[in-house]
Amino acid sequence: MELISQLLPFVFLIAIMYFVIIRPQQKEAKAKKDMIESLKKGDKVITNGGFIVVVQKVEENFFSVEMNKDTVVKITKDSIAKKYEDEA
Repeated sequence: MELISQLLPFVFLIAIMYFVIIRPQQKEAKAKKDMIESLKKGDKVITNGGFIVVVQKVEENFFSVEMNKDTVVKITKDSIAKKYEDEA
């Protein structure tokens, strides 16, 4: 009985850490993964570097994106921060 009463605070602490720290991070990572998988040609995205670019081609590990009318670059899927929503 003493052992259970000594371990109970640690069990509660681990449960709190799971629901406050680990679970929200997992949900956020899943949402970002789903967003990246749903991107298609013509979508505007914001890169981790802060550039707003337009997706031109979706490849297995990369996106070809248009920075301006003359510049098309290839970036990794991990470098996408979020999808850009116009303020209109």
